[in-house]
Amino acid sequence: MQLKIMMPKKKHLSAGRAPLILFLCQMISALEVPLDPKLLEDLVQPPTITQQSPKDYIIDPRENIVIQCEAKGKPPPSFSWTRNGTHFDIDKDPLVTMKSGSGTLTVNIMSEGKAETYEGVYQCTARNERGAAISNNIVIRPSRSPLWTKEKLERITLRNGQSLVLPCRPPVGLPPPIIFWMDNSFQRLPQSERVSQGLNGDLYFSNVLPEDTREDYICYARFNHTQTIQQKQPISVKVISVDELNDTIAANLSDTEFYGAKSHRERPPTFLTPEGNASRKEELRGNVLSLECIAEGLPTPIIYWIKEDGTLPINRTFYRNFKKTLQIVQVTEADSGNYQCIAKNALGAIHHIISVTVKAAPYWIIAPQNLVLSPGEDGTLICRANGNPKPRISWLLNGVLIEIAPDDPSRKIDGDTIIFSNVQERSSAVYQCNASNEYGYLLANAFVNVLAEPPRIFTSADTLYQVIANRPALLDCAFFGSPLPTIEWFKGAKGSALREDIYVLHENGTLEIPVAQKDSTGTYTCVARNKLGMAKNDIHLEIKDPTRIIKQPEYAVVQRGSTVSFECIVKHDHTLIPTVTWLKDHGELPSDGRFTVDKDHLVVADVSDDDGGTYTCVANTTLDSVSASAVLSVVDVPNPPFDLELTDQLDRSVQLSWTPGDDNNSPITKFIIEYEDAMHEPGLWHHQTEVPGAQTTAQLKLSPYVNYSFRVMAVNSLGRSLPSEASEQYLTKAAEPDKNPTAVEGLGSEPDNLVITWKPLNGFESNGPGLQYKVSWRQKDGDDEWTSMVVADVSKYIVSGTPTFVPYLIKVQALNDAGFAPEPAVVLGHSGEDLPMVAPGNVHVNVVNSTLAEVRWDPVPLKSIRGHLQGYRIYYWKAQSSSTRNRRHIEKKILTFQGSKTHGMLPGLEPFSHYTLNVRVVNGKGEGPASPDRVFNTPEGVPSAPSSLKIVNPTLDSLTLEWEPPSHPNGILTEYTLKYQPINSTHELGPLVDLKIPANKTRWTLKNLNFSTRYKFYFYAQTVAGSGSQITEEAITTMDEAMASRQVDIATQGWFIGLMCAVALLILILLIVCFIRRNKGGKYPVKEKEDAHADPEIQPMKEDDGTFGEYSDAEDHKPLKKGSRTPSDRTVKKEDSDDSLVDYGEGVNGQFNEDGSFIGQYSGKKEKEPAEGNESSEAPSPVNAMNSFV
Repeated sequence: MQLKIMMPKKKHLSAGRAPLILFLCQMISALEVPLDPKLLEDLVQPPTITQQSPKDYIIDPRENIVIQCEAKGKPPPSFSWTRNGTHFDIDKDPLVTMKSGSGTLTVNIMSEGKAETYEGVYQCTARNERGAAISNNIVIRPSRSPLWTKEKLERITLRNGQSLVLPCRPPVGLPPPIIFWMDNSFQRLPQSERVSQGLNGDLYFSNVLPEDTREDYICYARFNHTQTIQQKQPISVKVISVDELNDTIAANLSDTEFYGAKSHRERPPTFLTPEGNASRKEELRGNVLSLECIAEGLPTPIIYWIKEDGTLPINRTFYRNFKKTLQIVQVTEADSGNYQCIAKNALGAIHHIISVTVKAAPYWIIAPQNLVLSPGEDGTLICRANGNPKPRISWLLNGVLIEIAPDDPSRKIDGDTIIFSNVQERSSAVYQCNASNEYGYLLANAFVNVLAEPPRIFTSADTLYQVIANRPALLDCAFFGSPLPTIEWFKGAKGSALREDIYVLHENGTLEIPVAQKDSTGTYTCVARNKLGMAKNDIHLEIKDPTRIIKQPEYAVVQRGSTVSFECIVKHDHTLIPTVTWLKDHGELPSDGRFTVDKDHLVVADVSDDDGGTYTCVANTTLDSVSASAVLSVVDVPNPPFDLELTDQLDRSVQLSWTPGDDNNSPITKFIIEYEDAMHEPGLWHHQTEVPGAQTTAQLKLSPYVNYSFRVMAVNSLGRSLPSEASEQYLTKAAEPDKNPTAVEGLGSEPDNLVITWKPLNGFESNGPGLQYKVSWRQKDGDDEWTSMVVADVSKYIVSGTPTFVPYLIKVQALNDAGFAPEPAVVLGHSGEDLPMVAPGNVHVNVVNSTLAEVRWDPVPLKSIRGHLQGYRIYYWKAQSSSTRNRRHIEKKILTFQGSKTHGMLPGLEPFSHYTLNVRVVNGKGEGPASPDRVFNTPEGVPSAPSSLKIVNPTLDSLTLEWEPPSHPNGILTEYTLKYQPINSTHELGPLVDLKIPANKTRWTLKNLNFSTRYKFYFYAQTVAGSGSQITEEAITTMDEAMASRQVDIATQGWFIGLMCAVALLILILLIVCFIRRNKGGKYPVKEKEDAHADPEIQPMKEDDGTFGEYSDAEDHKPLKKGSRTPSDRTVKKEDSDDSLVDYGEGVNGQFNEDGSFIGQYSGKKEKEPAEGNESSEAPSPVNAMNSFV
């Protein structure tokens, strides 16, 4: 907001004082000397007319006459009046009073008297000791609204097609009335290019029609000044056609009884007004130029306008009355010229030229302005006017022609200028300038006031101005003095005069700082001087930081019903208190609870369409105002289209048009058109087509015999609108079907029939009533003619008595009451199938291995299949076990081979088993007879792992193993193999012991074992086919009590603690070496370690390469099977509560390879179960650990 500089601020003035701002110089325009209370006692001013009645003053004769004349001056002026050029003695007329302190007259004609008595030309004079000012000549005329003269109007009878003019001719009123035509019901008569009212009020018919016949053509005249309406007698018009008259009536009527004698046939245009080929028009500058051309003819002529040698002014030209009237507003002399109106119809054209001349009443170029001069100064009064013709300038002095006024040596008249030089106080007067021509006059009063006054400053002392930085600062110093004082400004107590190269010094005394900065703050002094004295005043200026919006609201697009938030963060001068106001579309926010305003935000909840618009954040302080705006666009799916219309309705197409609904601020991208078939599927709408969003019509393809209704949905980026209202229904004509049924098939359900099926046409595709199907068939390989049958609207037909599985040619044709569909396509079908009669022969089996066998057979002859070959099916089953010779029946298995294959593989057989199989052929009806059974045996296979392995009764040097045989021996067991090896405290594997155990054993005791040592066992069974899967387990021998106590004692000895420290130091050195080697790119043999774990016979320890021995097993990384768990009688078992790495096959010492990387290997890991018995899961004692290093 720009700072409003008060010059001076009213609030700094005492009560009752008015501001006084004077612009004084030797030649000052439009100067008025305010009557400040300080000057009222000794400052005089000639009179000035401030208000007067208009020159042409039309009064209402029913009200009192008030003639205004107001003036100001010092001393207050007195008033007098002239009437018709002579003095009007107000005191002698009791009906006339003058307002106190004013020259306004009131004539009280409401009580008595007539307005006509006071018609005339009045002029007011305001006079004081400094001169006299006069008003314009005020012409007083009472308004008039006379009645129409009574006249008898005959009915006007005329032929159809003739032209007609109904005259209005209203009475002459003051001011002229407004004319309009109505009927008896006070309804305006309709007007058009054919019938219209002219500027003179007449009603023109270019040609009449029978509907123009009526009894009440009434012309009305409205006199606005008196608010009265006068009515002409109704005019009756009868329009007849000669063809309607019989010969008798025609013989009794003469031509003179008809209005006019023109033929009712078509004719070229002629002008009803204006007459002739040319006319003239004169208009005054500034008025509205109205040109009119009304033509008659049949058909009705059209009017065109052109200006010869020029163009019509674009912004000031208007066409009225169906282009029969051309209007140019604010007409100027440049609008003079020839205007041509052209009337044209199909039979010809006619033109009329109107020559326009624009005259001008006098208008000001320079109007004389008041002069305030000091004694000895010079000045001029200029009175310059123009007009057409050129106005004459005359001067008056105090209301008297200057030629007969007293001479003044300081005054010289030079045409439209009066020159004053070395004026004195006696030169004060009021001068009148009159510019007149035949079209009017201008009268202006301008006074010359000669004063001698010392400087005075009217701006309040110590006025404080507060200005926003970087904006102009205007410091006011309103002054007065005669001669004109000079103004100087100073800053600070001892500052020098301010220069105009930095500051702007205005003639009214105001000091302007174009760009105020912080250092502009301070006290400024205004000094006014003339030869009569000096005056000064102090002004204070403070510069404030501007108010800024540092976070402006941003443009938002939201969907209807959602919530939107606008942010507005304001930074301001700390001494100013801002107020933040939110506006919507430059008005107040709606008084709605959905609008919430807090310190920095405006939140609009549940946004509706009406909430869209521009939201403005306005931050106001006492000095400035800033604002920021953002637009809210409320979007939503479009509103449904409406006004659906069907046009161009043909048998197979129709055009659909519609009006789009509101797009809700998101452009419509497309329209979806759907249709309903009210005849066949009422209530179901189907997709018809889609058209682009800019299109509002669509040419739709139709099907016969459908009762269509259409609806349209609009789609934008937010989704689709609700459907429009359904269009009118359109029933297309019936026609023969366009298509035949689809999915025609011929299959027999029984060996002696043929079932012909098809997908029937739906109602939409039927194209007409009486839908039926013509079903035709014949044998493919025979010479029979087509056999046909017409059936109702069904989907199958059964032909009985057919041979078994014979190919047929089939066709199904649609027909309805209108005819047949096109010739249908022929399809191949077969009559019903029967079960095959022959079994596959020459079946033999080739055993590939213990679980796989190959079966081969000879194909069955096609004729014996009696149907579509589906394939061959093998039935096989395990009859008995070769190991037990115990016959038992098991469920048969089935394996089907599609098509004509004659061999197949039987997978998943059990080793060492006795199998039986047969083969059957399969068609669509079922299976044929089975081939003779074929028996084959599978060879022995390797056994599965023993079902369980348990280690019981551990002692100091022995362990007992118990197991259960394999659940699937897959042959005759020959023996068991047991391998075992010790594991030291570092998880290194000892030498592997291999032991063969007879197949009939389920228990074995190992003796001469080391005490307190962990062993790992590998156990598997064997047949002649080889070794089966192994099962593993671990166990620990016990230790005696003396050794245990000794181990405890040793663990508490100092020498043992030192030894352990040395070991730790050695490990640290090894770690450092490993890290160094790793940095050199060393690698560790992970693959070798994995191989060592995979087979226990691979060397368990690598003693030659300096690395720690490692062991692993494929089973070590998996939980042991439940059957391999050791029982509670002191078998080695992991406890859930034991967190030692022993559970995972490792001790507390991790393994590091040569490059220093840690290899965490989980050896012999088992599933954890609840602890049982007194079994021990502890790591070996320190003695054993020490022994392992020796």
